[in-house]
Amino acid sequence: MDFEISGRSDRAFELAEIAEHVSTWVDGSLDVPAFLGRFALALAEAHRLEGLRRLFALIRLLMLLPDAPGHARNPAGTLERQARRLLAPLG
Repeated sequence: MDFEISGRSDRAFELAEIAEHVSTWVDGSLDVPAFLGRFALALAEAHRLEGLRRLFALIRLLMLLPDAPGHARNPAGTLERQARRLLAPLG
């Protein structure tokens, strides 16, 4: 249960939040495609997941800006890496 954002949720939302959390990629400890591959998603869920991943990537970028709380607690270069992660699917 996620008490951070209390209320009802769905799989696509929760999976997107995990997949795009900085801790999943900053040290390379989670193989996100393999993780997501463990879930049999309906076509609509898969489309929703992709859109939500982009949204969470943007949110994480904003949380890493120099005046935001996440900036100081992450390794140097994390903001730039997140910006590249956000732009990659758009390019």
